[in-house]
Amino acid sequence: MLTQPDRPAGRGRTVAAGPVKRLAQDLGIPVLQPLTLKTDAAQSELRALRPDLIVVVAYGLLLPPEVLALPRLGCVNVHASLLPRWRGASPIQAAILAGDAETGVSIMQLEAGLDTGPVYATARFGIGADETAGELEARLARLGAETLGSLLEPLLAGQLVPRPQPADGVTYARRISKAEARIDWRESAIAIARRVRAFNPWPVAETSLDGLQLRCFACQPLAGEPRGGETPGAAGVPGQVLASDALGIEVQTGAGRLRLRTVQLPGRQRIAAADFARGRPLLGKVLG
Repeated sequence: MLTQPDRPAGRGRTVAAGPVKRLAQDLGIPVLQPLTLKTDAAQSELRALRPDLIVVVAYGLLLPPEVLALPRLGCVNVHASLLPRWRGASPIQAAILAGDAETGVSIMQLEAGLDTGPVYATARFGIGADETAGELEARLARLGAETLGSLLEPLLAGQLVPRPQPADGVTYARRISKAEARIDWRESAIAIARRVRAFNPWPVAETSLDGLQLRCFACQPLAGEPRGGETPGAAGVPGQVLASDALGIEVQTGAGRLRLRTVQLPGRQRIAAADFARGRPLLGKVLG
């Protein structure tokens, strides 16, 4: 088993083993954790295993040509998109941000390019209207494992031939940064709702209220006029709180209104937005 080195985790930033390593240890599987695969030492360790096939899942680093050439049958990757759409580091978030109706997994042969290799098989399903990146990742992980499992025997027997990716429809999903989590209330309600879903559980969409960070874990774009005593047809500036009630907090965006449903202040537990609003004079305040 090959996985990245242990990293600091949690509030205390204590160095800890990742879930892949912990599971491998529980199963008695030896684990290698080189800082890079570009050194002779790391490549010698892999070469000593004499692999027939290397399976790569969310490893996070490009494999150098020397490693790609090691296995008799090459290296196979489980990629969380329907290639050639969303090559790159963040295909799950990219699919949600773009409003894609469906996604899936591609079992592909690795080559030197970024997710450019030929594809053995794909499997797909629809993306839920309220599905977060974390929820979608869990479903894709199960689908990827099932799809790869069904292919391993014919792969090892040399019975499968991958097909080249089409030249049309190529898109790239760059690595997500924490800076992208800041909500821009000038965007549409639909775009902000997608951002909230795409960045849950990390890095979590955020805005500010009275100078404090306010994280948003769930929201809902709305249609129709604002409630809570507002003048029919009236709209505030982007980020302005229009109403709050048992359903949540309604905020004006650049196009439409957004209902915040689950929020969190620094050092506090995440709570329903309706509970957060109770007793707070929010009406008319501008977030961000």
